[in-house]
Amino acid sequence: MDGLLNFFRDHNEVDIFCLQEVWNGGEEMVGKIGGGVPLVDVETDLLSRIARVLPEHVPYFRPHFHEYYGLAMLVRNTLPVESEEECTIYKERGFISEEDPGNHARIIQAVTLGGDAPNTVAHLHGLWQPMPKEVLAVTSGKQDNPDRIEQSRRVVSFMQTVSHPFVLLGDFNLLPDSESIAMLERVGMRNLIKEYGIEGTRTSLYTKPGRFADYAFVSEGIEVLDFKVLPDEVSDHAPLYLEYSLS
Repeated sequence: MDGLLNFFRDHNEVDIFCLQEVWNGGEEMVGKIGGGVPLVDVETDLLSRIARVLPEHVPYFRPHFHEYYGLAMLVRNTLPVESEEECTIYKERGFISEEDPGNHARIIQAVTLGGDAPNTVAHLHGLWQPMPKEVLAVTSGKQDNPDRIEQSRRVVSFMQTVSHPFVLLGDFNLLPDSESIAMLERVGMRNLIKEYGIEGTRTSLYTKPGRFADYAFVSEGIEVLDFKVLPDEVSDHAPLYLEYSLS
């Protein structure tokens, strides 16, 4: 945990942080089974601890598992936040499978910045589904299926309601050559992972096959000034860094 908090201290010049798999309460869940994995060593006050080391940022939290686990954004308090919203992209709000609690509703969280040049930053944590061992060895369970195709359809539908330039990023849990990713590209979103030749978004803490999960897309009107995978290893996902302006 100290390493994670130091990451935010070291990068406090960043204007917007987009975080997936964030706990904001839920002490009663610790020790229970979630998604096939015992919930041990869970930092149920994770969001508040991060917020304390970023006093110049405002936290926004959107749960998709019960009311205390989901997506968070921390936005610099000098930025003109016009709105903050969510859109359900898998199943319906509040859905949790009785057979597998890891199979639960998924959402997009989006913050729109106003002022002279309005733009939107949105992120998501895409559907994760365990696969049979013989499939897992090859694809890590990130290939297309009907649920993921429908999820991408909903993502496209929501982003097409945004009337100004936008950034879309997060842990999509998808392979680079999947139809689910191609659906986003076909409506004009620039895939920065592909465009910048990124060879993987996982750290050494991830030991399974397949080095892709995380993506960043930008719409027309976004000028990318810098995009890279940071070397910090505070998770099995590598941090993505994007600097942009409005063209």
